[in-house]
Amino acid sequence: MGLVVQKYGGSSVADAEGIKRVAKRVVDAKRNGNQVVVVVSAMGDTTDELIDLAEQVSPIPAGREFDMLLTAGERISMALLAMAIKNLGHEAQSFTGSQAGVITDSVHNKARIIDVTPGRIRTSIDEGNIAIVAGFQGVSQEGKNITTLGRGGSDTTAVALAAALDAEVCEIYTDVDGVFTADPRVVKRAQKIDWISFEDMLELAASGSKVLLHRCVEYARRYNIPIHVRSSFSGLRGTWVSNEPQGDQKVEHAIISGVAHDISEAKVTVVGVPDKPGEAAAIFRAIANAEVNIDMVVQNVSAASTGLTDISFTLPKAEGRKAIDALERAKGSIGFESLRYDDQIAKISLVGAGMKTNPGVTAGFFEALSDAGVNIELISTSEIRISVVTRADDVNEAVRAVHTAFGLDSDSDEAVVYGGTGR
Repeated sequence: MGLVVQKYGGSSVADAEGIKRVAKRVVDAKRNGNQVVVVVSAMGDTTDELIDLAEQVSPIPAGREFDMLLTAGERISMALLAMAIKNLGHEAQSFTGSQAGVITDSVHNKARIIDVTPGRIRTSIDEGNIAIVAGFQGVSQEGKNITTLGRGGSDTTAVALAAALDAEVCEIYTDVDGVFTADPRVVKRAQKIDWISFEDMLELAASGSKVLLHRCVEYARRYNIPIHVRSSFSGLRGTWVSNEPQGDQKVEHAIISGVAHDISEAKVTVVGVPDKPGEAAAIFRAIANAEVNIDMVVQNVSAASTGLTDISFTLPKAEGRKAIDALERAKGSIGFESLRYDDQIAKISLVGAGMKTNPGVTAGFFEALSDAGVNIELISTSEIRISVVTRADDVNEAVRAVHTAFGLDSDSDEAVVYGGTGR
């Protein structure tokens, strides 16, 4: 008997009919001889509705109470799914994140998992039950407060439980049939990928691909947990994410795995920075002290006449105000001239392990953008990724141009998006 962890996103459990459809799929997995643990997200747009409600009550809700509110959505899903499974003649028990043993640090709204102690889950499945766990949440090691893991945290919950329970596979069910070479909402002829390495998937996730959360893939790679990304709306085989192809898969390693884009970032330019040792360190220490994550960084060559330079970096739009405030407070000690903030940008990334050994990929990428009339503002590279920043208005056209230029367009039917939200 194998152990399978299944995760269902909000679009899969958006309404009563969706929950009953998920319950049937879960029961089928149980009837096939597996022990089954299910992780669920909140129904549909419940989390967004709770966030809107909180903002109507308080413009800056306290982190502890905000987490207590947001975790209600997943608790509703887990209880309803347990009821639906019992109606199909199988025993199911639901558990909150804390009851499931998901231990986190004390950072509210974006906590990180530091341990999983799934004793109650193990006991439940050993007794023949289907265990259902509320995703996206845990309990802090210090203080025992309820915490949430941030957007997409249910993916991380599922993989963490799979690792702790030594599961054979973690199945992530969403509203598309797998991982595609581009977002099928933007590129209608994107191809489904049958297998992709952890390495390439990490780069796609970090570059804006929404089908899997970056932390989820990193956790799976660390504990070598194969992920099978599938749609809960169809019975088609999805995409395997693992170190090596699974079972009878024979996959030729492509030069390019896909094109990702991200419109959730903004750009900050620190103007007139003295070009001397320690200045860049002071800028980014101020950002780090404000607990703001940054992505791409570019420093211009200093002007010979002034000895001053400009430093630009990208960061999540949601953290833009925090970053600007932190830099303004540090302006006197750093000595820069001014700050510029731009939230009308997009990041486009080309990802593929094959580009390490294939010359001409960078040239082809830039030529495709040039032919589409897209201007490049920032450039960042790794061994298997090239990322550029462009105007937000150009992103869809740019993605389609690059996708076509590298021969990634499908000759078959267009990709199907069943739910419409991407989670």
